[in-house]
Amino acid sequence: MAHRWLVLFLVLAGPALGQPASRWAAVPGPSAGPSRSIGGTSLGCVQGAQPLPLDGPGWQVIRASRNRYWGNPVLLAAIADIARRARAAGLPDLYIGDLGQARGGPLPYGHASHQTGLDADIWLDLRTKPPLPVTAREHIDVPSVVLPDESGADPQRLTPAHIRLIRLAAETPGLDRVLVNHGIKRTLCQMHRGEAWLRMVRPWRGHDSHMHIRLRCPADSPDCRDIPPPPAGDGCDASLDWWMTPESRRPAPRPPGPPPRMPAACMGVLSAP
Repeated sequence: MAHRWLVLFLVLAGPALGQPASRWAAVPGPSAGPSRSIGGTSLGCVQGAQPLPLDGPGWQVIRASRNRYWGNPVLLAAIADIARRARAAGLPDLYIGDLGQARGGPLPYGHASHQTGLDADIWLDLRTKPPLPVTAREHIDVPSVVLPDESGADPQRLTPAHIRLIRLAAETPGLDRVLVNHGIKRTLCQMHRGEAWLRMVRPWRGHDSHMHIRLRCPADSPDCRDIPPPPAGDGCDASLDWWMTPESRRPAPRPPGPPPRMPAACMGVLSAP
């Protein structure tokens, strides 16, 4: 009998439990209205999102079938600016991965963030890239640039060109932070300790073959919520050493109480024509 009740619960509750992310992912296009980021990076949405062109001067979008190339116009401008400066520095075209969904919101897989149209993944692939058809970019294999034990970057794979690209991203106007694997951050600290741009490069597990750029809330998005800015200093301190401890590999338990709720304005964005 208990088994039957469990099956009934899963049948009734399953669609409700799985619906939020799947509903956001199912909407193919943006809502009308001026572009606004709403809520926070891990619990928010974007009104009036715009698509990043799948091909641009200095970039190619990969895995376009995911329909995750939407963002606030300030994000699109930042990507174009990074690609322009990278090209001027002699770097090859950039592979641009996930931005966000057409209306932001939670993604069914791959990210907890990327919800407000202010996040983007830029792959650390600096091979010369011929122009490829969009369909040929669905299964791009980008190797990790981090040593297997994550104690640092692989010196055979992280080149001065990679560091130049990460620095270009870190110096982008309006940037909140650049996330990279802590092994990459450790190597950057060994080579560039004390340099101001390192403050914006923060460690996060994963991110061993791409960097994640996050912008701060634009002035015209009053319902957008930033996370605290990076601490002062270059980040080459005990907080970086923590990523090598066993504790860092244990996910933090969810705080007690009901889970945080999506901003009410996002429900209007989701249901808008």
